[in-house]
Amino acid sequence: AIADKLDGLLVQITQKTGNDGKLFGSVTNANITEALAVQGFVIERSMIRMPHGPLKQVGDYPLTVALYSDVSASITVSVLGEAMV
Repeated sequence: AIADKLDGLLVQITQKTGNDGKLFGSVTNANITEALAVQGFVIERSMIRMPHGPLKQVGDYPLTVALYSDVSASITVSVLGEAMV
């Protein structure tokens, strides 16, 4: 049931960026776990598959959440930039 609710979910995360669209720092599985918790999903950090490592630029990234060995869901993490003031 959790996989059905997660599948296709869009998760938005806002990070500080420079003028070139690169993030100060990066978006990690811990950030994604926190964003999912806000939406009511309790997911372990280790369940989030990030094949290319932490996200370092603004954009949309398709990721997989492996709930069990044979159950996974596809989510899209949208990294939004927030200009430094």
